[in-house]
Amino acid sequence: MVNIQDLWLSYPGAAHPSVRGVSLDIAAGEFFTLLGPSGCGKTSTLRSVAGLETPSAGVITIAEQRVFDHSGAVHVPIHARDIAMVFQSYAVWPHMTVGQNVAFPLEVKKLARPEIGRRVAEVLEMVGLGDMAQRSATQLSGGQQQRVAIARALVRRAAVMLLDEPLSNLDAKLREQMRIELRDLLKRVGMTAIYVTHDQEEALMLSDRIALMNAGQLVEIGTPRGLYLSPTTVFGATFLGAAEILSVSRCQGLQVDTELGPLTLARGQEGLSSVAIRPEAIVVRQGSEILPEGPNRIAGQLHSVVFSGRQQQLVVQLASGRKLNAQVDATRPFDAGAPVQVELPAARLMGLKKEPA
Repeated sequence: MVNIQDLWLSYPGAAHPSVRGVSLDIAAGEFFTLLGPSGCGKTSTLRSVAGLETPSAGVITIAEQRVFDHSGAVHVPIHARDIAMVFQSYAVWPHMTVGQNVAFPLEVKKLARPEIGRRVAEVLEMVGLGDMAQRSATQLSGGQQQRVAIARALVRRAAVMLLDEPLSNLDAKLREQMRIELRDLLKRVGMTAIYVTHDQEEALMLSDRIALMNAGQLVEIGTPRGLYLSPTTVFGATFLGAAEILSVSRCQGLQVDTELGPLTLARGQEGLSSVAIRPEAIVVRQGSEILPEGPNRIAGQLHSVVFSGRQQQLVVQLASGRKLNAQVDATRPFDAGAPVQVELPAARLMGLKKEPA
């Protein structure tokens, strides 16, 4: 549905390009997320697809229409691209009713009044605002205004919806609710979505696939489960959640020499620069639970315990002086200062390679 080939974008006066050689293939009906820190190039990539920016190089195709080709001097204007957009600001016009806001794109296209009324009623029902068509936009809550913005994008029946951090202005509880509603809605209508966010949890919950970006480049692309459980770079491991990173001095088959000593991996990998493990994957044993010495088992002392409701955050001090952060179930009793044993399960150790410059 969307194909991007070797996209580059430079802003006048900027020391470095904002987008550097990005290539993506996004399938029809896919919920695809561009994720990364501020300034990583994700919004610039989205704006290039929309036609709001003019890339320095590359090719962009939407629904088999070539909308940009630097070498062929093609630049289709935004209104002629088969897209709909939802922004961080709701962009709901306060002088219009809910129905008028949603109808506006169809009125611009000069559709017949009965067709406009039918389509507006249909999408308002989809987003749960079926009884609010005549209500003034100024009477809506933040969540309702965002639903109006989504309905206005849906009513166009475009091939692709572009969403630029659309939930960031909502409070935490409403944002979580809207995530579920938005994904279910777009899946129900079968619409292709490109979603921009810096929120890792949001990306993991919403996406079919995620493109992780940093410094204008694609770092990794994969499913939420794949990127979280099996990242291939330090940036991927640390941006998508917490991770303990251990440098590797030697790698041979299943055995790696690390700063904590030798460790065993579940599968052999060559050329690793480090290994990582998520805090929730670290096993912490105390008292009678402690097992005899074995692969990936290390003795230590419990430095601190922090209770956070659903879980406990443990900091374990190892004999080497290195501290490891672990997360364990909130119901298990732990006392700071007690001797403990940590185990780094081979199946949960993630082999990481050096990232390109």
